[in-house]
Amino acid sequence: MDGTYMQIGEVAARTELSLRTIRHYEETGLVIPSARSQGGFRLYTETDVARLMVIRRMKPLGFTLDQMRDLLDATDRLDASPAPADEEREALLARVRRYERTAAEQIDTLRTRLSRAEDFAQTLRARLAREAATGRTPEPRTALERPTP
Repeated sequence: MDGTYMQIGEVAARTELSLRTIRHYEETGLVIPSARSQGGFRLYTETDVARLMVIRRMKPLGFTLDQMRDLLDATDRLDASPAPADEEREALLARVRRYERTAAEQIDTLRTRLSRAEDFAQTLRARLAREAATGRTPEPRTALERPTP
């Protein structure tokens, strides 16, 4: 090994993905290790790590494995040499643009959810602060709030 390859443990550390997740992405064909060592260990390149990072960024936005595969296919073909013909290039760029729009929409949705969650947490903090200021503990009002004997 000449240092251009990384084993799966290093890739996991760099991408903050578990070994199991990386293996799953290999099984589904999203990221295939660029090589194998003589002992059969998976060996990855910077390009493989970049693909895993794309996947890692798509996952919290709710993209499916098929959508991830489609986007990676489009970007791979855009990066291919020789470059795709103009018509194909435009079609590939249109696919990438659709994913960008979907990502932007999902980010807006996540921002709204985060804002609501922050409001909720602030409401709870204010409630606890009021209770602490009074120096009393409120009586449980429901069976779920009462301690079990």
